[in-house]
Amino acid sequence: MERWRGRVALVTGASVGIGAALAVELVRLGMKVVGCARDVGKIQKLAAECQSAGHPGVLVPFKCDLTKEEEILAMFAAIKKQHKGVDVCINNAGLGQPEPLLNGKSSGWKNMMDVNVLALSICAREAYQSMKERNVDDGHIININSVGGHHVYPFPYLHFYMATKFAVTALTEGLRQELRAEKTHIRATSISPGLVDTEFASRLHSDEPEKPLKPKDIASAVTYVLSAPPHVQVGDIIFEAV
Repeated sequence: MERWRGRVALVTGASVGIGAALAVELVRLGMKVVGCARDVGKIQKLAAECQSAGHPGVLVPFKCDLTKEEEILAMFAAIKKQHKGVDVCINNAGLGQPEPLLNGKSSGWKNMMDVNVLALSICAREAYQSMKERNVDDGHIININSVGGHHVYPFPYLHFYMATKFAVTALTEGLRQELRAEKTHIRATSISPGLVDTEFASRLHSDEPEKPLKPKDIASAVTYVLSAPPHVQVGDIIFEAV
């Protein structure tokens, strides 16, 4: 991780759960982390904790509603002005609503598409453009996916959510192909954990007996991917608790 010290990472959905764990770990390892969420107060608290702990990096809170493209674009413009640009983009923000295919609300489906697919794609696009204009050839785009992006489990209330995660799998592979075609060494990786012990999971799996992963386990997977030599492309990490 030494080559990432002092460089800029964007972590979406950084206020709680996986995103908060990711942001704190990257700050601990010396990165400048822009953490965005709608509830920026929680990120401000995390930033103060990082500073008190003496971590070598810094956490910069940024309020952003990822369902609004204009706010995403404004965030990238602010990062360019204040920090030059993004070197690592971690698309962590995700939304799951219990809306089955046979009787779910289309408003819930749209919300999941807006955050899980469109916002992820917009952030990936803007991160790549930020890297390209600064001649950054070793950047990384990491999409936090799910095992539900590789297998359809028999949970009707999660079927549309899983469809958005299948989209993340396809989008990450598409990114890899387009990046190769551009002859760049910028990498794209999908991180696909099973059930994780977060507020997000507890809302969707209230009766789920499966042993969960911890948010720090996903943070470890991300640092593993970032630590790979520049010539190594880690395409996908799929893992569950045992």
